[in-house]
Amino acid sequence: MIEIIVLIFLARKIGILAVSKGLSAGGWKIRLVLFWILGEFIGAFIGLAIFGQDNLFSCMLVAIAFAASSYFIINNHLSKMPDVLNEDDINNIGR
Repeated sequence: MIEIIVLIFLARKIGILAVSKGLSAGGWKIRLVLFWILGEFIGAFIGLAIFGQDNLFSCMLVAIAFAASSYFIINNHLSKMPDVLNEDDINNIGR
């Protein structure tokens, strides 16, 4: 349950960042959710390979870490994109 609340909060932040870059907020939110789920599956498989089935708590911690890293990857990717320029910004150059 807490994971869903965190994912909603992070999706809002990604949506705000996407809009500031002039991109679709909904599309980036969907990407975040899909990459979150994919990261969680990959992390679970890696956790099972490292810790085995006897230590499921550690496996789930690895899964959550991989899922959270997907947010940071998407955030980093969006942050590197150029911001949308307004006409006012262009007209105020040199003033």
